[in-house]
Amino acid sequence: MKTLFLSTLALSAVVLSPLRGEVPTATSFLKSPNVGDPGLKSVGPLAFGPDGLLLIAEPGIPAVVAVATGDRGPLSPLVQPLGDTLAAMAKALPADPKSLQIIDLAANPASGTAYLAVRDESAKSVAIVTVRADGTVTKLDWSTLPHVRVPLPKSETAAVRTISDLAFAGDRVLVTAQSSEEFSSKILSLPLPLDATGTGRIFSAETYHVSHRKWETKAPIQSFVPYLDNGVPCVLGAFACTPLAKFPLADLESGANIRGTSVVELGSGNRPLDVFTYRNKAGAWIVTNTLRFHQPLFGPSKYWGVRVNLDLAARQSETEINENALRRNVKEPTRTPEIEIVEALHGAVQVDKIDDTRMIVLREDGDRLKLEVCALP
Repeated sequence: MKTLFLSTLALSAVVLSPLRGEVPTATSFLKSPNVGDPGLKSVGPLAFGPDGLLLIAEPGIPAVVAVATGDRGPLSPLVQPLGDTLAAMAKALPADPKSLQIIDLAANPASGTAYLAVRDESAKSVAIVTVRADGTVTKLDWSTLPHVRVPLPKSETAAVRTISDLAFAGDRVLVTAQSSEEFSSKILSLPLPLDATGTGRIFSAETYHVSHRKWETKAPIQSFVPYLDNGVPCVLGAFACTPLAKFPLADLESGANIRGTSVVELGSGNRPLDVFTYRNKAGAWIVTNTLRFHQPLFGPSKYWGVRVNLDLAARQSETEINENALRRNVKEPTRTPEIEIVEALHGAVQVDKIDDTRMIVLREDGDRLKLEVCALP
């Protein structure tokens, strides 16, 4: 879930919480939008901003397409599990379910409606599909929707090669990606309002990988979320093999190389898929679901997930970060302090937060994919 707005929301002690009063309209974040089908040729990660603003990565260009969906609520998430998600999408498109691939999942926090980025390998086409509370599956109708396509900025020597994640961050949209340069891990910043003729900024990122015991410049941030670290706006990113690292937004200067601070290590041989934060009576948490490359260690599936106490991200001492970051105990995986396995994420291929009590999960269910709403721990 990527809907933690850094400048349009009031700041709490650890995470961001909404302002009371009027929320800006989705179209206010779009400069000179077009209306109608943008003709997507590729789809990548999805994220939501306020008022039903949907952000779609288009890696083939590369660009971000922002669309005012008009989906403003009320909040009403999926009631019953969708037992064979690919078959339901195939009927709606229409397509052969065996040729469909779900690229990403995002829940609209205003309505609870699930949005899925889908690729049809046979037809060589892509689509955005919605799943509403009653299980109705529909291909997104672009005919009346305002949208803007924003090309991603280039560095002096290379263009963006892949897009791993994106998020609305109050006064900007942030994108994480890779290029072909030596410092290939990139963070890109697109100013608001989003402008098809505007220029963003691109930054190189360097992170200490605890399991590798070295600083790395090529591994991209796989997924991230904007959050507050002791009142300082930051990006908290999850990497392959699997450090969680933070990057202060104040360090984003054009052309700068940014060093992240690794605060938690979940173990080598894993790749994070999604990340979000939530708060309950027990505290504030970051949740990530993960794909394990090797034999499952933490449950019945190669897909597993954890929640991590967000207080760990606030660590600053050299005895607690980077080389000395807290590692998950592999021999006793249920006994690492402040890192807990989330059983509801066993088999979770995609996940997103609905609110502070619920998440929507796309999981393996035998030879099918099942979409369902689950309680947060």
